[in-house]
Amino acid sequence: MKNRLPCVFDTNSLISALLISTSVARRAFDKALDHYQILVSNETVAEFDDVAGREKFETYLKPGEREAFQELLHREATFVEGTQAVEASRDPDDDKFLALALAGKAEVIISGDQDLLVLDPFRGVRIVKPRTFVEEFPPLEEAR
Repeated sequence: MKNRLPCVFDTNSLISALLISTSVARRAFDKALDHYQILVSNETVAEFDDVAGREKFETYLKPGEREAFQELLHREATFVEGTQAVEASRDPDDDKFLALALAGKAEVIISGDQDLLVLDPFRGVRIVKPRTFVEEFPPLEEAR
């Protein structure tokens, strides 16, 4: 795991990966699981767990599917603590992903959120859509 390049997913990309197993966001998530180190913080996991638990998503998920995805994320991701406050996004709710990326020395943030995408690159961290991550970011064997 130490040799893997770190990356961050925003909540919406993780929700898309959870809800639609054939989505580009899921392909990005699976690629990251195989070749990158997914970073999370207590704050980003809490937001994901809260959003994933919303009743409106129940109709899209099979029983146990949400819990299995949450367990996978909790088990496979690397928790980063001690992130410093960042105030850079037009949407203050997105700053936690920027802070996590900086604290974990992430290579990339995967997001479809325009409030994050307009900041690309942010202090040396790329911010890209899931499709760009899938198509343009090399697997570990080809990465620096």
